[in-house]
Amino acid sequence: MTDAELLEDLRPRVFAIAYRMLGSVSEAEDVVQESLLRVHSAIEGGEEISSPRAYAATVATRLAIDELRSARARRETYVGEWLPEPITERPEDDPARQAELADSLSLAFLVVLESLSPEQRAAFLLHDVFDYDYDRVAEIVGTSEQNARKLASRARRHVDEGRARYDASEEEREKLAASFFAAVEGGNFEALESLLAEDVELHGDGGGVAPAIRHPVYGRAKAAQMFRNWGRLAERMGGIQFRRVTVNGQPGAELLDPEGKLINVMALDIAEGQIQTIRSIVNPEKLGHLGPLADVQELLSRIRSG
Repeated sequence: MTDAELLEDLRPRVFAIAYRMLGSVSEAEDVVQESLLRVHSAIEGGEEISSPRAYAATVATRLAIDELRSARARRETYVGEWLPEPITERPEDDPARQAELADSLSLAFLVVLESLSPEQRAAFLLHDVFDYDYDRVAEIVGTSEQNARKLASRARRHVDEGRARYDASEEEREKLAASFFAAVEGGNFEALESLLAEDVELHGDGGGVAPAIRHPVYGRAKAAQMFRNWGRLAERMGGIQFRRVTVNGQPGAELLDPEGKLINVMALDIAEGQIQTIRSIVNPEKLGHLGPLADVQELLSRIRSG
């Protein structure tokens, strides 16, 4: 295997670690590039690396911990609710992209991880998700094995308390999601409301850059009313198209303007035969990796002037 082939072989694993640590595609890609560059430099420098995969994982985790510390300060001043950058899967995606997606996490899970310290997050992910022994986790995080166990244990308890439950089969989730998006697209809001759990949660992330709800909306009636409002707005825009996708392993859709440009990504958490949580990401800074973006402000200006 050539050096180039080795680096490409390492890329999906390094991305999986970095993305889970950071909840950001762009930040994860930066970590991937730096990690692979360091692996390449080490090999070129004649350094003996018994396991390039372990070496790359160590570098990526440490870089992600440093990035997460600085990112936390930025997220404290974030406008509105912060949600992770989504990764979507469509049938036409290439195999390499599919491999990345297969090793991703739900938005709900990433939101729970966000409340952990960088060290807790690293210890938990390395041990519980990537199957590293505690002695190796301790070495990567830079602590004792005993403390690595404590970090992972505390994180595990927190994650178990906040973990979303998905008791529906993939077929059931897809069927309910298809009904939901058909109701939204067709303006059938009574049908839409019947699909929502009584205590459904609606979350939005515009980052102060695009229009979005500033605070979560709770309850079936309020969430349904919000969709009615959005439906009227979409009609005035000339219609919005829905493209069904999987968002971080869960049912979702990309919402496109009349020209087919991306407005936002919506993901559903489904359990007990109902939609429990809806997350809508409108912030264009979190969607650029998914394709051409709509100018939401221009669309809204067109409505106001019309």
